[in-house]
Amino acid sequence: EVQLVESGGGLVQAGGSLRLSCAASGFTFDDYTIGWFRQAPGKEREGVSCISSSDGSTYLADSVKGRFTISSDNAKNTVYLQMNTLKPEDTAVYYCAAEVPPLMCDYAEDFGSWGQGTQVTVSS
Repeated sequence: EVQLVESGGGLVQAGGSLRLSCAASGFTFDDYTIGWFRQAPGKEREGVSCISSSDGSTYLADSVKGRFTISSDNAKNTVYLQMNTLKPEDTAVYYCAAEVPPLMCDYAEDFGSWGQGTQVTVSS
């Protein structure tokens, strides 16, 4: 059974940083692409970033380029989202998701397995 567990969310002031973790189990990690999505109240789920566990290729949405970094520790089956220079508009529930490619990193419907989400709140 695929399990994804997010952690690392919280409340931070604008300009601050957080690092989210997504711990994966129940599948062959190297075969999957892991994505981060976020959903703010009243808004659609938005693709933030993703990483291929097999070759390390990454995707970052334009809204977070230069501020967020995604990385993977294959030995720990864990993907990290380092979020710097946070803005109030980054406030959302952040979810990690997993799927075997091919897929589009910003298309939530391409991902079949999801974590429970972690809340990130950025105060102004």
